[in-house]
Amino acid sequence: MKKHELIMWVNHFSLLPGDPSVITSHNAVNSGVGSGLTGLVIQSTTTGDEAQGGGNKVVQKALDIPPGYEIAGVRVGYENSNVRSYITQVRLAQVQDPPATALVLLDDPTHLNAAGPTYADSAPTSIDPAKGPLLLDLRVNFGNTADRIVVRGLGLLLLKR
Repeated sequence: MKKHELIMWVNHFSLLPGDPSVITSHNAVNSGVGSGLTGLVIQSTTTGDEAQGGGNKVVQKALDIPPGYEIAGVRVGYENSNVRSYITQVRLAQVQDPPATALVLLDDPTHLNAAGPTYADSAPTSIDPAKGPLLLDLRVNFGNTADRIVVRGLGLLLLKR
């Protein structure tokens, strides 16, 4: 990976469920996973990584990037209640002009299934945010509907342009 200049932390609590089977919540006192530190708790009413009606089961958000920087990668801080349920993919897509499609510019299929709390960096990339709005997806896979994935930090690895 290219050396990044800085990490810009983004609001992980603002990740939205991608379909009705994905549920997000939080508890400032106890997330219910590991040591209980707060975070965005992701659960699912169905198993697997496909959304109801097809497509990927995700949590997602739009990104705000300061002018003069490019994105070199994504850092995810997470903890899983069980290794059978985990983040399966980190994806960045850029909305095109006209805004009818989004081009996938980062598609990292590394399984974030560590047994304990950890940070993981995506594969390296080089994305110019001036070329259009950016969408971040974390694809999730659930082996059991009782499991939880907790996102405790979400950062963008940035380089000065």
